Amino acid sequence: MNRYKLFLFGIVFATVWANSLIGTTNVKNWLIENTLTVIALLFLILTYKKHRFSNFSYLLICVFLCLHVYGSKYTYADNTFGFWIQDALHSSRNQYDRIVHFSFGFLLYFPLQECFSEWIKIPKYLALKLPILIILSASALYEMIEWLVADVFFVEEGISYLGTQGDVWDSQKDMAVAFLGVMIAALFYNLYSVLKKNRK
Repeated sequence: MNRYKLFLFGIVFATVWANSLIGTTNVKNWLIENTLTVIALLFLILTYKKHRFSNFSYLLICVFLCLHVYGSKYTYADNTFGFWIQDALHSSRNQYDRIVHFSFGFLLYFPLQECFSEWIKIPKYLALKLPILIILSASALYEMIEWLVADVFFVEEGISYLGTQGDVWDSQKDMAVAFLGVMIAALFYNLYSVLKKNRK
């Protein structure tokens, strides 16, 4: 573990996170969106002494968290980078939320795989498959949390938080792109493992 790199990741994330709060257009939505961010950071901090990820995993986690908090700056539906992509692709909607959901699967596969294989020490064949199930389950759970937050606890902020942009199938599509992301990551990792094994 290179602590300098970990410190650098922390500085980058803290900068992006502070920028997202300073320039936010909706403070209430920012607070709601970042509840899970705080939970994730607490998990990383509390497990650091006993269980540590590799530098690569911390990098992937950092990138994902940066994408998430940047989305909370403007709300996902009104994200400026998303509007740029929308114009570039001639899309009918702001696609930033799809990017983050895809990244949830694509970027967190390896850290989860590492957690199962290195921390919990489960068999390799299970460690390669469980992250796929975890990502898909977590995606579904997140959509249910969104529903509760938007329809039960914070009704006034519901539309901003959900960011469905009029798409009745938004939740299903979010889960689908997360599943696509984790499947691509799993394919890449398995190909890398096979190639690495053949070189020995």
